[in-house]
Amino acid sequence: MARGPTVEELLAKAKKPGEEALKLHPFYRGKVKIVPKCAIRGFDDFAIWYTPGVAEPCKEIFKDPEKVFEHTNKANFVAVVSDGTRVLGLGDIGPEAGLPVMEGKAILFKYLGGVDAFPICLDTKDPDEFIRTVLLLQPTFGGINLEDIAQPKCFYILDTLRQKARIPVWHDDQQGTAAITLAGLINAVKIVGKKLNEVKIAMVGAGASNIAIARVIIAAGVDPKKIIMVDTKGILHPDREDKEELKKNFKEKWHIATTTNAERRRGGIPEAMKGADVLIALSKPGPGTIKPEWVRQMAEDPIVFVCANPVPEMWPWEAKEAGAKVVATGRSDFPNQVNNSLGFPGIFRGTLDVMARTITDEMCIAAAQELAKCAEDKGLDPDYIIPTMDEWEVFPREATAVGMKAIEQGVARLKLSRKELFEKSSRIIKQAREEVHFLMKEGFIPLP
Repeated sequence: MARGPTVEELLAKAKKPGEEALKLHPFYRGKVKIVPKCAIRGFDDFAIWYTPGVAEPCKEIFKDPEKVFEHTNKANFVAVVSDGTRVLGLGDIGPEAGLPVMEGKAILFKYLGGVDAFPICLDTKDPDEFIRTVLLLQPTFGGINLEDIAQPKCFYILDTLRQKARIPVWHDDQQGTAAITLAGLINAVKIVGKKLNEVKIAMVGAGASNIAIARVIIAAGVDPKKIIMVDTKGILHPDREDKEELKKNFKEKWHIATTTNAERRRGGIPEAMKGADVLIALSKPGPGTIKPEWVRQMAEDPIVFVCANPVPEMWPWEAKEAGAKVVATGRSDFPNQVNNSLGFPGIFRGTLDVMARTITDEMCIAAAQELAKCAEDKGLDPDYIIPTMDEWEVFPREATAVGMKAIEQGVARLKLSRKELFEKSSRIIKQAREEVHFLMKEGFIPLP
């Protein structure tokens, strides 16, 4: 019988991406750049693309601002905007230190969704200044991806921008994480033979991600009374000693405290996990944040999502040894990566393809359901509950589902058929991938 990897080998594997990142980031000095998308047949073409010819499309847009979507790349531009106050699991490390993450987000947007994304890190912690800056950027972009913003201001920023902006604004740590988690959860409960509306769910962490996950999974059919959420002070319930502070400063968390936990459980993480069918943890990076003995106290065939970055709350092999039937993390080097990279490229592709005015929770749920169906079509097992990033055909399917839902909800400027949407998104995504491969083949992107 073949020997499985040792703990030391698994730990070494888990550390390798970080070690490689420190070598390759200086090698490339950044991960994104701008290249033309128009033909430049000679210097005479600059009279078309710039002055004097460019004046004609300018005048067309002045007469009808919607023409900007025809004459420019606005319909495919997305700004990835952050203030660096909640970067991965690293905390408030500032806008400069957050820039590598935003650049990484931009290449995922391009390679997986064919979206031209720009990293924009703002040197402010003032939510109102942040909001004003994003609103001022609207003429250039077809959508805004908010990223790595501390709570509670992230809720205020997203809600305000969604009310005031003329283009879709999305907070990936909220809506993106929620969509992917729901996709994984839909299939995980199928594997263990349980039903989404019957499972008891312990949620560890009460930040932007888990609060948004709770909202979206409830909208998708989870019973809120069977959710028990834990923050740094313990289980959320309406009789908490700090309830006045929650009411005043953390209204989203207070909403969770008053609408979930029908049992009115008290205590901390182990008390929340006892008897639970599912654990969804997006909290303090581990290992050791979640202990194996707590998993052993869960219901039969427990589902464990430990999705802190860059290190999960417990190692997957520890969860399996403790009895977990299905284990997911946020990392690509373990099975079942519940990671936003499966969501935002396809969701934005579908949003941009129909020029939607917003991204609704229903569009997120449509994306999650399509992602779950993609994995189910391929064949589910405990180590495969959700597609992987290298299954490129998943993204056009997801984009199509999102675009169709936007049309159904009346938030789309363009109305296309399902076939037209799928063909459009497939063409754009395939071209983006082929461009990268061509640049590598020809040496314009050097191999390390």
